[in-house]
Amino acid sequence: MRAKANWTRLLLLCLLLVVVGLFFRFVDLPAIARPVFTQPVQQPDWRFGVVESYEDPAAATDLGVAWTRVRFHWAYVQAEGPGTWTPRISEERINDELAAARTVVGILIGIPDWARGPDRLPAGLWLPPDDPENTWANYVREAVGRYNGRINHWVIWNEPDIPDPTTPGHTWDGTITDFIQLQRVAYLVAKETNPDAVIHLAAFTHFWDPGYFDRFLAELVTDPAAANNNYYFDVATAHLYFQPNAIYNLIQAFYGAMANHGLWKPIWLMETNAPPLDDPTWPVPDWTLSVTLDEQAAFMPQALALALAAGAERIAIYKLKDTADDRAANPEPFGLLRADGSRRPAYHTYRVAIQHMSGVTAVYRERWNEVGQIRLDQTGQSTTVLFARLPAPQVAEVTATARTAQLVDMWGTSRRLTAADGLFRVELPPALCTQPIGDYCMIGGSTYYLVQDRPEAAAAVEDSAPVLPTPYPTVDQTAVAAVFPPTPVPTSIATQTITPSPSPAATVLPAATVTGEPTATGSAPHPILTDAPETAVAPSAASGWPSSYWLFSLAVLLGIGLFIVYRQAR
Repeated sequence: MRAKANWTRLLLLCLLLVVVGLFFRFVDLPAIARPVFTQPVQQPDWRFGVVESYEDPAAATDLGVAWTRVRFHWAYVQAEGPGTWTPRISEERINDELAAARTVVGILIGIPDWARGPDRLPAGLWLPPDDPENTWANYVREAVGRYNGRINHWVIWNEPDIPDPTTPGHTWDGTITDFIQLQRVAYLVAKETNPDAVIHLAAFTHFWDPGYFDRFLAELVTDPAAANNNYYFDVATAHLYFQPNAIYNLIQAFYGAMANHGLWKPIWLMETNAPPLDDPTWPVPDWTLSVTLDEQAAFMPQALALALAAGAERIAIYKLKDTADDRAANPEPFGLLRADGSRRPAYHTYRVAIQHMSGVTAVYRERWNEVGQIRLDQTGQSTTVLFARLPAPQVAEVTATARTAQLVDMWGTSRRLTAADGLFRVELPPALCTQPIGDYCMIGGSTYYLVQDRPEAAAAVEDSAPVLPTPYPTVDQTAVAAVFPPTPVPTSIATQTITPSPSPAATVLPAATVTGEPTATGSAPHPILTDAPETAVAPSAASGWPSSYWLFSLAVLLGIGLFIVYRQAR
């Protein structure tokens, strides 16, 4: 009887294991049953950020961003006078961002009434930086010193190239000469206060005044003291919206403008987005350019891939969440999150884009006609970003470096493809094309990632050494890769790497020009990314079954084995 009872227990255990296996096989548990390509980024790639992540830190962490921007508007921070300090962001929120391992970038802007001179500029701006009557110098000194070690990146002002005072984005009432003085004072004071400070030039929009940046640089380099002071900035900054094609062209044009004046500095795309007009919580009757929620979702991977291909060192989406004062400041909703915390579709596609663009070592824009095709090389693999640029289905052909690959849509769903005749052929759905620009759709169609192993890529990156700056080349801008180093180098060292053209298998086609904008004719210097912590490697295309399949298989095998033993014992 005892032996029979023992075998009965074994049979029950067998059945329990089968039930457990079926549970793990068919129940979607986030930690183990989710496909590998939708796992959250464990170690955020330092390139990707979002403005004002502190509005919902948990959502920012889930998004996988590594940096954020915080505004210190002088008119609010010292509204009552130079002895006060009342920023709109609390110490607790800043500390929470740092505890979440996000780099905080501060932006200094604005003039309180008590510090505004008759020329509408900061009083005493043209006095020496150490003069106590230089109110701007005093403010910069207080801000940089107060947050020393916690905030080391500082952007000086915002979009000074918007000339019309009636425009909501207008911030600067002075001349270019005045603005150079503002930058000069801020740089000298910040570096004296915190030698580790990284000073960013104010972001330029280009479209309001396409020649502003070049005129600014032309006058800046005439300062006899500028060269000895790093030309008063360590990083150039851009704000570019709506048009992925323009993002690529203009980042390259900004690099070209700096090169024409003998300068090289990394560029951060600190604001980008394509706000939708059809969000049910914030419909926009008077929109700037036509963008639907689905198109905003597709914009995320397209803008990121093209910004990286153009050589952007870091990229941030403006912004994480709609806030109460946004409707007065912005005519359209920019938040990845709505004011109630719900997620717009673009939140999800940005999250997936970060996962698949992490750990980039080089980027090639391989094709740019009816198909957008951008290849991102990563350690041991490549990820090719694919989308149609016309309102008709397209087919992309990607050279195979492995027998199989994973095709992942912009929502994170994946399936395996097998190469045929040395190629992966991917059918791409048409673009919605609610806003054409020139001969193409402003935003392409639903975006895909083709992920395949490239064993030779790891060795090539590890064996290559960073290259110091070389003269600005005049070559086809689509035929060069933006190359990023396997190890970080100091931000203060201006370095770059120019690589040969893609292999003959790559299809390199001329860029479509956005109507009304200049197209860079040469390839911009492609920066070695700087100040970079170790980054997470994107998932390998060779990943096998999800863990739930293995648990199911193991449970069934154990159950069968125990059942056989039981039958033999009888």
